[in-house]
Amino acid sequence: MEIGRRTRITSILSILDESAQKWGISFNFKLFIGGSTARNACCMKGDKMYNKNELTEQLRQMGLHGNETILIHSSMKAIGQVDGGADTVLDVWSEFFEEGLLLLPTHTWKTVNNENPIYDPESTPSCVGLLTNMFMKREGVVRSLHPTHSMAGLGQNAAEYLKGEEFCNTPCTPGGCYDRLKDCGGKILLVGVGHERNTYIHSVEEVLNIPNRLSDKPMELIIAMPDGEHRKVYVRKHYNASQPHISEDFVKLNQAFLECGAAKQVKFGDADCLLCDARKIFEVVRHVLAPDPECIVTSKYIAPERWKDITF
Repeated sequence: MEIGRRTRITSILSILDESAQKWGISFNFKLFIGGSTARNACCMKGDKMYNKNELTEQLRQMGLHGNETILIHSSMKAIGQVDGGADTVLDVWSEFFEEGLLLLPTHTWKTVNNENPIYDPESTPSCVGLLTNMFMKREGVVRSLHPTHSMAGLGQNAAEYLKGEEFCNTPCTPGGCYDRLKDCGGKILLVGVGHERNTYIHSVEEVLNIPNRLSDKPMELIIAMPDGEHRKVYVRKHYNASQPHISEDFVKLNQAFLECGAAKQVKFGDADCLLCDARKIFEVVRHVLAPDPECIVTSKYIAPERWKDITF
């Protein structure tokens, strides 16, 4: 009977894994579903199993207080084994930042396009990971109306912070929710991912009007508004002819961010993380790109002379 039960569970988890891959989510349900399955996997592999208190303490060790406005990009796989799985991770973040504003990206740029133009904030899945998809379905969470680069928020003034994104005509329009991070003392926490996943740098480039970052022709998309209206909008996408995946070059700025104090290395679970100050990230990027706005794409590395005079 027990063998049959385990077989059925394994089959169900395999189906979940396949569904996750269908939506572009890299996640192993067999390891992270939580409960006895995850604990047994942990014991067999000899890995550490993190609990809620340990993860909360790691946030404190980062120097965070819980009243911050913070945008978290994450990889659940990188965090490692957690007692209770992804739900525990979200519980830790939600409870720790209860007096602040917790933001997670819920992007849809991979699936919402000219061929599939409808964005419904209630049902369109995020293309940037399991935690984002689970978070946006939680009670009290608000999701913005940006058709390709939405955010979900929980906490102080979440609805106010995220409002108006349906009027954006670029992925990270100046004055939008990404840009506002620098004006409210916001933080960015990269959990198990690097600056290649730091959407905020796209925002900085848009604010600075860096050339060759956006498509010439906008996409015609449709937003399913909360009142039932289907609103037609026109949104350009990130594009560079010589580097189709331009965010991969953002890692060239990592040394500058660290040496200038705009980012620091921290841990969450097993994940190597970067905790960034949005205002300082903005100033470092502005300073580095000022003499040559295309250097991130055209240079193999960014010379330290570009940031040696930056002080905060």
